[in-house]
Amino acid sequence: MSARNISRDFEAGQETIRVLHGIDLDVCPGELTYLVGESGSGKTTLISIMCGILWPTEGSVEVFGTDIYGLTDDDLVDFRLQNIGFIFQQYNLIPAIDAASNAAVPLIAQGMDRRKARAKAAEMLDALNIADQADKLPNQLSGGQQQRVAIARALVHEPRLVVCDEPTAALDAKSGRRVMDLLRDVALAEDRSVIIVTHDNRIFDLADRILVLEDGRITHDGTDVPDDH
Repeated sequence: MSARNISRDFEAGQETIRVLHGIDLDVCPGELTYLVGESGSGKTTLISIMCGILWPTEGSVEVFGTDIYGLTDDDLVDFRLQNIGFIFQQYNLIPAIDAASNAAVPLIAQGMDRRKARAKAAEMLDALNIADQADKLPNQLSGGQQQRVAIARALVHEPRLVVCDEPTAALDAKSGRRVMDLLRDVALAEDRSVIIVTHDNRIFDLADRILVLEDGRITHDGTDVPDDH
């Protein structure tokens, strides 16, 4: 994945605020990359642009050789469905369907038979240690359980790019480590990449690369986190 000269403006009344400032970034396959920084530094905006959810004001993004902002809206939706898994901080589960059906949504959208999709989703829930919650609605699950259903949904269709916004925020240490072990297994595949926004210093040791974003600019790119973060 390659991002070039990514800038993003937001309108605040009659004022234009630039939250990202000409970011250049390459993310290599087989790499687990963390993006850290203070709240408001632009992390969620950047990853939303990188996976085709939010358009940049300036710049371009290539994902596996495809200029995603050169696609039509319909083609971009299809490209995301086939290639990208996004773990939202707010989960975004569908209230009226159970955990297994929520996790199966990408497969069903790809045209897989519902029964097969649900069975594959149940396997992913089992890998995340919540197979016993498969038949429960989102409002019957704890925050941590909802988070793991959202993670299952992001991984079930085996995307080549996985983008995660605070995937361990609602999890205890043991569950968080289990999720990160799974994400690391995904990242180690030669044709896949995983990008994680996190403040969770319990999992910093798993990263191959850590980027620090400050005021919309990348100020650090290395294998460790600076002492002041």
